[in-house]
Amino acid sequence: MGTTTRVLLATALTAMLVGCAGAPYTQRISERQAAYAAAAGAPVRSFRFFNLYTWEPLGDTELAVYTRPNEAWLLDLGGCHDLEFVNAIGITSSVGQVMVGFDKVLTGARNFPCTITRIRPVDVKSLKVAQQKQRQIDSKARTDPPAGSP
Repeated sequence: MGTTTRVLLATALTAMLVGCAGAPYTQRISERQAAYAAAAGAPVRSFRFFNLYTWEPLGDTELAVYTRPNEAWLLDLGGCHDLEFVNAIGITSSVGQVMVGFDKVLTGARNFPCTITRIRPVDVKSLKVAQQKQRQIDSKARTDPPAGSP
């Protein structure tokens, strides 16, 4: 088998694996986006920012940032490429305030800064309740088949 054939087979296999894995990932992101949207309040112009506790990308256009364990903000971004694949982010601020249209999310040297187009506070308690409901499963006792059944 020639080098070109091996490269083509490897590329085809990679594309096939990515295609198979894409549906569950896309569904999970959609569920997370819906949960955050349901828990988000009315848009605000800014929020106080001194520390980034943690963050969760929700595709390339939304980002949830936690400034404390029980304080979160849903940020809409103007076209942030490959946000779900970056290892670290930064957020610009001025005098401890992050403002819509002015501040940006920084994703690393290879990408341009992502402008924050909307900020919504997240009701973290209701978000956690929604997450618990998503984790619940319906279970039923298994009935054994009658004796002699295959």
